[in-house]
Amino acid sequence: KTIPWLYHSFNSKPQDNRDKDRVMSYGQTSSTLWGPHPLVAIPSEQAATAGPPDVLEISLHTLPRQLQREFQHVFDERNLNLDPIIQRHVPNQQQLGPLEFLAIPTNQRAREDLVAVGEKIEAEKDRLLNVFMNFAAFFCEQIRAQGYWADYIDPCSGLPMLTTNCNKVYSEVDGMECCLGYKSYNAGFCKILTHPAWGSAVYPASMFAYAPRSVVLSLLEACPKAAANS
Repeated sequence: KTIPWLYHSFNSKPQDNRDKDRVMSYGQTSSTLWGPHPLVAIPSEQAATAGPPDVLEISLHTLPRQLQREFQHVFDERNLNLDPIIQRHVPNQQQLGPLEFLAIPTNQRAREDLVAVGEKIEAEKDRLLNVFMNFAAFFCEQIRAQGYWADYIDPCSGLPMLTTNCNKVYSEVDGMECCLGYKSYNAGFCKILTHPAWGSAVYPASMFAYAPRSVVLSLLEACPKAAANS
């Protein structure tokens, strides 16, 4: 399948260099390989004429040491012996670089403070959920179509969407703290993420891959970039 934003990117004029190099002034840590960049989400049929596009702030990271143990528990180590499978499907894999586990955290700016409660807040969470799920499904499909492994976390359950027989919940807040250095605070029994620019009006959700970083980077670079203040 060809994704709309991939077709658009490969068949349009090159982006202005200033746009290509745009990166947020926060979120860089020792694990950062790329970003954070604001990228345009895949437009749905309903959103095609509904005004400004949805935007996800995305970055690419090597898996931080403090996140590796959590990652192995969530996806179950028995599911992560992937080298023999990939070598069968991608015979020239070594030419693209070494295989490595990569984290791809995303954050969306919410229209409401998500710490609050009420019907408006739940409706906003549903909107943000749909934006992420659509993007993550397409993006992970592109990685998997090349013979590599990719999965994403269901923000509602905290469980992997594509890897079966997993019952350990992934903490998005802990993941954002490890990868991006964002802060959090406790509110009752909940741990609340705070974005450097948006505060608690943020919706975090993550993807993961086992592939050469060049493969994932090329897909990310193909996404159309949004305005930095989107």
